[in-house]
Amino acid sequence: DKKAAHASNHEQYLKHYEAGLRLMQEGKYDKARAEFEKLPSDAPAQIRDRTLLHMAACDRQAQSVEVSFASTEERYDFAVVLLNDGNYEDAREHLEAILADKQDADYAHYGIAVLNSVTGQAEECLQHLSRAIELNPLNRLQARRDTDFTDMADDPRFTELLYPEIY
Repeated sequence: DKKAAHASNHEQYLKHYEAGLRLMQEGKYDKARAEFEKLPSDAPAQIRDRTLLHMAACDRQAQSVEVSFASTEERYDFAVVLLNDGNYEDAREHLEAILADKQDADYAHYGIAVLNSVTGQAEECLQHLSRAIELNPLNRLQARRDTDFTDMADDPRFTELLYPEIY
């Protein structure tokens, strides 16, 4: 029936529109713009007009958000802030960029290990934590006290990595 189809279309318009707004609030302007672009051309004029305004705002924000760092340590600090805010995708992007420039950056391996722990990626967590400890043994002591590894505590490989003297 025509009424049901119209209601379904309206729900789709709102879904994309609200997703775009949410992404804008999170500062993910490229992704927000992509979500707004999913709105079909037959969306109601009111939604279409607002969408065009939001897309223009996304374009402006995306251009002004170019972040530059004086050092890899500064970039790492920024990644940690993103990680602590739950912005895991962007945190991973920055941590991986650090490793692309500086493969032996133990702190970046440690950061990715933390990120993988909080996102439930045990294998990747162990790989990066192992490398971080290999590069700087003090990371083992830090990891023993780091509550971000709580989810890994029951994994015997994690315990063995942090307490090799027992094994």
